[in-house]
Amino acid sequence: MSHSHEQGLLYGLDARIGPVPAFIAALQHLLASVVGIITPPLIIGSVLGLQAYIPYLISMSLFVSGLGTFLQSRRIAGVGAGMICLQGTSFAFLGVILSGGLMVKGRGGSAEEIMAMLFGCNLVAALIPILISRCVGSLRKVLTPVVTGTVITLIGISLIKVSITDWAGGHNATDFGSPGNLALGALTLLVIVALNRARNRWARLVAVVAGIAVGCVAAALTGHLPLTMTPPEHWIVLPALFRFGFAFDWTIFLPIALVAVIAVIEAVGDLTANCLISQQPITGKPFQQRLQGGIVADGLSCVLAAVFSAFPNTTFAQNNGVIQMTGVASRYVGMLLGMMLALLGLFPFIGSLLQQIPPPVLGGATIVMFGSVVAAGIRVMTQTPLGRREMLIVAIAFGIGLGVEAVPEVLKQFPPLINSLFGHAVTTGGLLAILLNLVLPDEGQASDAVEAETLTES
Repeated sequence: MSHSHEQGLLYGLDARIGPVPAFIAALQHLLASVVGIITPPLIIGSVLGLQAYIPYLISMSLFVSGLGTFLQSRRIAGVGAGMICLQGTSFAFLGVILSGGLMVKGRGGSAEEIMAMLFGCNLVAALIPILISRCVGSLRKVLTPVVTGTVITLIGISLIKVSITDWAGGHNATDFGSPGNLALGALTLLVIVALNRARNRWARLVAVVAGIAVGCVAAALTGHLPLTMTPPEHWIVLPALFRFGFAFDWTIFLPIALVAVIAVIEAVGDLTANCLISQQPITGKPFQQRLQGGIVADGLSCVLAAVFSAFPNTTFAQNNGVIQMTGVASRYVGMLLGMMLALLGLFPFIGSLLQQIPPPVLGGATIVMFGSVVAAGIRVMTQTPLGRREMLIVAIAFGIGLGVEAVPEVLKQFPPLINSLFGHAVTTGGLLAILLNLVLPDEGQASDAVEAETLTES
């Protein structure tokens, strides 16, 4: 049989999978992530006055996400994690990119000059994860299960906020939180859960797609799906190398470089969760090699993004939830997914059609996926017993990380750069967990030191 006998998975990591189930599984990953991929270029383009170039930026974001996803899944010459690690436009860079773009705009720079500067700085910053990957052994000593599990859990909690906002109607919705929106999301979720718990593996395989389809039909019948398709200016968009040129500025580069370091921490968390859900080891040499390849591929995806005029990429966490829901971990699905995303970038009208999915339907579909990311983080965190020291690390990282995200005004007296860097639970909580893990002595080491001191005195 082609499917995996491993508990909880229909298809294991290296299992061959037929074209129809592979397409269905890949489509569910695509639906879970396409909005997240195109949202950052939409925001950046609107704020920086790049409206004329937004369609091209969106197309290139999808195209580069496809290339990066294929590389991660295929794992060429040790580059890539060899898992379904979807590469998507990173929200972590949003604040520093907007700050840098506004700085160039304030100097009188044109739209082309703004993008030349941003993509130039992003290209140099993309080398950072590649360099960090060379010392992944040392990195694992810092990123213990407690630290990694904390980061994964914070990622999941942050995503849940996005999901519940969509469920209620999305940002700036006039009917935010209306019973109709909540009912649409609930119907979508109910269909997904019912199919996921069915004994038929095809039912589980199509659960997310079916849930979204039912939600869209219900939305159309209740007037929540007003299709506003406008013919695209170009039916096919061809990528161009350094379309806007290349520029560099240390003042703009340094904040982007700092976020690139922080993004590695997030990537380690996502890759660890992916290994856990795909039933791969999260310790030992194979895991270290997978982690190293994944971080290198993350960096190369960012290089490709800068070259093809897209914003920095990162490994998306929500796709771990899709693996959990569908039971399909086959990396061949990841390769197909990469090709589908690249094609979406070349044919923008398809992406425009997918944008019409109502936010409540997406929210209902993603809430359980993002909850799965939280559950994976807790599983990683509890791989080893949590003593007093570990509980203290988790408590402080969660308390301050989630506190800062819940009350962002706490940082309003600081410069905007500090606000954009440390106003997120993943960044603040992850860095605190790492710092406390390094500073607080291990209970075993502390007891050994006390015993040695006692022996010396005697």
